[in-house]
Amino acid sequence: MWLKGKRVTVKLVQRRGGLEGWGLSRVVSSHRWCRSDTSLFKGIVVVWLQAAAGGTLAMRRDGEGGTMSVILDLPYLYSIIISSVVAIVYTLMGGLYSVAYTDVIQLILIFVSLWLCVPFLMTNPHSLDISLTAYNQTFQAPWVGTVELDQAGKWFDDFMLLALGGLAYQAFYQRILSASSYTQAQVTCFASSGFCLVLGIPSILVGAVAASTDWNSTAYGLPTPYERNQAGSILPIALQYLTPPYISIIGIGAVAAAVMSSMDSALLSSASLFSSNIYKNILRKQASDREMQWVIRISVVVVGLAGTGLTFLDSSVLVFWLVGVDMSYTIMFPQLVCVLFFKVSNAYGALIGFMMGIILRFMSGEPLIGLPPLIEFPGYRPDAEGKPTQYFPFRTAIMMLSLFSILLFSWLAAIIINKGLLPEKWDVFKINRKRKPSAGAAEAEKAKQAKEGFSEAKQLLDNTTSF
Repeated sequence: MWLKGKRVTVKLVQRRGGLEGWGLSRVVSSHRWCRSDTSLFKGIVVVWLQAAAGGTLAMRRDGEGGTMSVILDLPYLYSIIISSVVAIVYTLMGGLYSVAYTDVIQLILIFVSLWLCVPFLMTNPHSLDISLTAYNQTFQAPWVGTVELDQAGKWFDDFMLLALGGLAYQAFYQRILSASSYTQAQVTCFASSGFCLVLGIPSILVGAVAASTDWNSTAYGLPTPYERNQAGSILPIALQYLTPPYISIIGIGAVAAAVMSSMDSALLSSASLFSSNIYKNILRKQASDREMQWVIRISVVVVGLAGTGLTFLDSSVLVFWLVGVDMSYTIMFPQLVCVLFFKVSNAYGALIGFMMGIILRFMSGEPLIGLPPLIEFPGYRPDAEGKPTQYFPFRTAIMMLSLFSILLFSWLAAIIINKGLLPEKWDVFKINRKRKPSAGAAEAEKAKQAKEGFSEAKQLLDNTTSF
């Protein structure tokens, strides 16, 4: 979107109906088929966004709880509860300021501490040179895998999922819509992509070192972390057993602080989604600032408890992260594309595409959460571990079908209603646009919407910074 010069920032949202707060839900709500006359569908979309955010929150809870469990040798249950209480309390106390400042601290801690740990990990006496173990069987299987031709569909699906799934994340738009200009938002996106690459290198090296380690010669012993199903906690395990104590403390402390910082961001993001989009716009349109502050406080606690509950379903960070980005890619991404780039889209097509995406995704199954498939796509077969797997790029297919459904049924609905084939009273989403306002009236309406949108955005910002 940035390469095409699309101003998916304040200016775009102003053009589509005024800056109505912050985040992806506000990009969606600014569209013509998500205004007050379609509040029911808008509420459904926002609830689904919160579900995806809840999965992300559970993932971060797992990361923090797993790290604490390794550091303090506490039971997993206690680690999760302690980390959840700390995150909820300091988010309630700090509000938006705690998110803004801890995000900066988070990046500094990750960058400095992880790169500080890399030399000690690479030179520890229990591991072989990673160049020797990349393709050779030593203590464990080689850490460089292969891509078979019959798995190309699955790899393509995963690539598209990772590349485009994050575009529909609430936290992404929370950042770019707060930029002072679209140029600043562009620069931020490009800079962050390079920064992600730099931060990803230590993670790869940690995994390579762990796969090259004789764990029997360490205090950890055998079986290996992979055989104990602790591969998701390999970073704190490697830091604790393969580096000097003072380096281990620095590295693990940075990981814990970084995950905690992400948790408060997810908490505040989900609470803002509910308070501004559902409570303020649907349930209580006349709610005062004081009332909204209490709604946000209560939402932070409820979302935090819900995310904590999800972590007890599975201890894998990867499971919750993949499920969250999967929901975003297959269900929310088509909605986002239609909002931004296709004027023909309306609420009727969006609702049908939304439901089709949900139904097809659940019918396709998900082995990570034990959901059996009702639809077996071409290439469906057991993987190397005997688990039934869809090797067809079914997520991308569902995304494309949902996108096509939105456009097709939006076009059909517009024809049926605008040509008078159905009574006007049946147009529950009010998409009839036969009588177009004059140019002057249209400009006045845009100015009014922009003014109202900025007022609402300022109110939300004040509420989240003052509670």
